[in-house]
Amino acid sequence: MRFSPSLSHISAGFVAVLVGYTSSAAIIFQAASAAGASAAEISSWLWALGIGMALTSGGLSLYFRTPVLTAWSTPGAALLVTGLSGLSLNEAVGVFLFSSALITLCGITGWFDRLMQQVPAPLAAAMLAGVLFQFGLQLFTAMESQLLLVGAMLLTFLLGRLLLPRYVIPLTLAAGLSVCALQGLLQVGSLGWELAIPIWTSPTFSVPALIGVGVPLFIVTMASQNVPGLAVLRANGYDTPASPLITSTGITGLLLAPFGGFAFNLAAITAAICMGREADPDPQRRYLASAWAGFFYLLTGIFGATVAALFAAFPSQLVMAIAGLALLGTISNSLAAALKEDAIRDAALLTFLVTASGMALAGVGSAFWGLVIGLVAYHLPRVLQREPT
Repeated sequence: MRFSPSLSHISAGFVAVLVGYTSSAAIIFQAASAAGASAAEISSWLWALGIGMALTSGGLSLYFRTPVLTAWSTPGAALLVTGLSGLSLNEAVGVFLFSSALITLCGITGWFDRLMQQVPAPLAAAMLAGVLFQFGLQLFTAMESQLLLVGAMLLTFLLGRLLLPRYVIPLTLAAGLSVCALQGLLQVGSLGWELAIPIWTSPTFSVPALIGVGVPLFIVTMASQNVPGLAVLRANGYDTPASPLITSTGITGLLLAPFGGFAFNLAAITAAICMGREADPDPQRRYLASAWAGFFYLLTGIFGATVAALFAAFPSQLVMAIAGLALLGTISNSLAAALKEDAIRDAALLTFLVTASGMALAGVGSAFWGLVIGLVAYHLPRVLQREPT
C-alpha cells in the first residue's frame, strides 16, 4: 500500500496530540512532583512519554495498517499524584516497572483479547459515544466564554463540510488560530526551544508500594484506558488483534520506566480523531493520521517540557472546540451503530449513559462500568430465558 500522506492526515495527527497534551500534561507535572522529581527529571518524564508514544503509535500503525494510537495513562497519572506521596523516585520507578510487567503479561497470555471478543459491537460503539460525549458538549460550553472564537470555528467547520470536506479540520484549526492571534490569546512570547535530556533512575522495589500503588495503576490503566481504547478500534471496524498491541505498550513501559515512562496504553478519545472521515474518507488509509501523530509525539519527546508549554499556550477554548468538532462524526456514527438493533438497544443505551455520566467507582472510570452494566443488561434476559420454568 502506497504511503502518501495528505494535509488531512497531518492535521488529524496534530490535533490528536494537541488534545492529548493540553488536556492532561499538567497532571504529569503533578505526578512527577509528588515523587520528588526535579525540573530536569520532569523533563525526562516527558521525554520518555513522548518517545514511547511515538514508537508505539507510529510503529503499530504502520505495521498493522490500522490507526492505532497510544497515550500515557491519564487516570494512572491522576492516581500517582496522591499515590506517590511519601515514596522516593526510585520506589516510583519500581512501581512503574511492576505495572508494565503486569500489562505485558496480559498481552502475552492473550486473555485481554479473548475478553474483548465477548463484547458485542453495539456496546463497544455505545461506550465510545459515551467517552466522547463530553467533548461534544464542551464545544458549546467553550462558546460561552469565547463566542467569536468558537463561533468562527463552527462556521468554518460547517462551510468546510460542504465545500472542502477533506480539509475541514485543518481549515477549522487555521480559522481558530487566526482569531486567537487577532485577539492576542496565543501566549507564545516567552517560549524557547530546548532539548530534553533523559535521566536514568534506578528502581527500588517496595512490597507496600507495589501492592498499594502498582496494582491500582495496572487496574486503572487496563480498565479505564485499554478497554475503551480497544473498543474504539472495534467500533470503527478494525479487528486488529489486541494481544500484540497490549504487549507492545507493556514492553515499552518496561524499557522507559527508569526514565519516567510510567504507563503506556491504547488511546481512546485522541484515537477517535484519527479514525473519523475528516482524517480520510477511506478507512484503509486512516492509519496515516495516527502515524503522523507518532511523528508529533516524537517532537514532543525530543523537546520535552518546551513543547508541553507550547501546547499550554493555546487557549483552552480553542482546544475544546477543535476536539469537539473533530469528534462530531465519530459521536454520530457511534450512536447510530449502538442503537440500530432493537434487541440490544436498552443495553447499549445503559452503556452510553453510564459512560457519559463520568462516574468513578473504586477508582475505576465510567467507561469500564458502562461496559460492565451494559453486558449485564445484555446477558440477563438471555440467562433468564434459559432458566427452566
